[in-house]
Amino acid sequence: MKKVITYGTFDLLHKGHVRLLKRAKELGDDLTVCLSTDEFNAEKGKKAYTSFEDRKYVLEAIRYVDRVIPENGWDQKIKDVVDNKIDVFVMGDDWNGKFDFLKDYCEVVYLPRTEGISTTKIKKDLGIKDSKDWKA
Repeated sequence: MKKVITYGTFDLLHKGHVRLLKRAKELGDDLTVCLSTDEFNAEKGKKAYTSFEDRKYVLEAIRYVDRVIPENGWDQKIKDVVDNKIDVFVMGDDWNGKFDFLKDYCEVVYLPRTEGISTTKIKKDLGIKDSKDWKA
C-alpha cells in the first residue's frame, strides 16, 4: 500500500482544496491529512474562520481522505512521515522547495494550485479580514 500525506488549515473548504486532496489521493492508496490545530495557527499568526473540530469533520467526510490527524507544530513532519510509513509527501506549489528536507524520507511532490480560488480570496470577497489581522 502506497501512503500519502499532506498538511494544511483547510479553512473555508473550496474547490481548490478538494482538487488538491483528489490529486494527492491519486498518488497512492491511503491519504492522511495533517490539519493545523487552532493553537498552531495562532503560533503562525493565523486564525481560521472555522474551528479545528469543524474543519476535521468536513475533511473526514471527503471520500479521498482516509484519516485526519492534528498538526501541532512545524517540526512534526519528519516524525509523521516515519511513524506513518509515508511514501509521498504532497503540498501545493506555493510551498515549492520548502519541504525538500523530507526527500531523505519519502518522495516530495508539489502540486499546482487551482487558479482563481483561495481561502484568502474568499475572505476578501466576503469582507472578512485577513486572518493575520484578527485578534485571537
